[in-house]
Amino acid sequence: MNGDFVTQTLASMTGFARAEGRFEGKQAFAWVWEAKSVNSKALDVRMRLPHGFDSLEIVARQAAAEFFTRGSLNLTLTITQDAGSAGTGIDEAVLDALVDLVKRKTAQYGTTVFGNVMDLARFDGLLALAQGRSVSEAPSVEVLAARDAALTTGLKTTLTALAAARRQEGARLASVITGHLDAIASLSAEAGTLAVLQPEALRARLLAQLQEMAAAVPALAPERIAQEAALLALKSDVREELDRLTAHIAQARELLAKGEPCGRRLDFLSQEFNRESNTLCSKSTDVALTRVGLALKSTVDQFREQIQNIE
Repeated sequence: MNGDFVTQTLASMTGFARAEGRFEGKQAFAWVWEAKSVNSKALDVRMRLPHGFDSLEIVARQAAAEFFTRGSLNLTLTITQDAGSAGTGIDEAVLDALVDLVKRKTAQYGTTVFGNVMDLARFDGLLALAQGRSVSEAPSVEVLAARDAALTTGLKTTLTALAAARRQEGARLASVITGHLDAIASLSAEAGTLAVLQPEALRARLLAQLQEMAAAVPALAPERIAQEAALLALKSDVREELDRLTAHIAQARELLAKGEPCGRRLDFLSQEFNRESNTLCSKSTDVALTRVGLALKSTVDQFREQIQNIE
């Protein structure tokens, strides 16, 4: 397989992106979208939206599903209102009137009773009351639609950047995963070479054992010896496991070449790799074949660990 091609198509589930902009108008504000993605078995979207922007939740979830199929995705929207756009300036006339009221009530009740209230009013209450008292005009349906459209565009810009970041991370993982597949294929081929010699080695070992026992037990008929040797050879035959490993390797390479999200299917194949390598080790009666089987198990574990990061 061409590793460069895999680099262009594979995507991980890890990444971060940020976009910012402004919404102009009577109620102008600056906005910032942040998107962070980590591993997950499915697509899990979580959002933090400011009060009054809940209408974006459904749109944001739909947009995330258009971009990704897996990953734990955290979306955060931060809104900074312009100081003059929401009528939050201080009315000095109101503030003066409130201060005079506090002074009169202090003289009436004394500082012992009213002192704490006056302190609170100075630092919090008075300023809050003196700010724009009139309820700001509610935005029209048209303004809300324009606002949500602008923020949705900003969100998609952020998701586009996040997808690019995930592909960049996937490109790094591609060569690692392809290398693991190459190693699995190489070890499988080595195991196949050793497996060809295993039945004859078993037969020779069985005959040697029978010769040692000949003085203590009656000699077995040649047919019985042949049956026992054939049974042992059948139990230790790993060619079926090796054939399945070869088929799984080819399927994994094909999935990577398609350029589609394939993390779940590769994870399933990694479990099949593990099952076949375990069976190979359990059937092996040769030290060299066992050594190759253990190396195969180790490589399969490394392959599976990297697959957990793939979308």
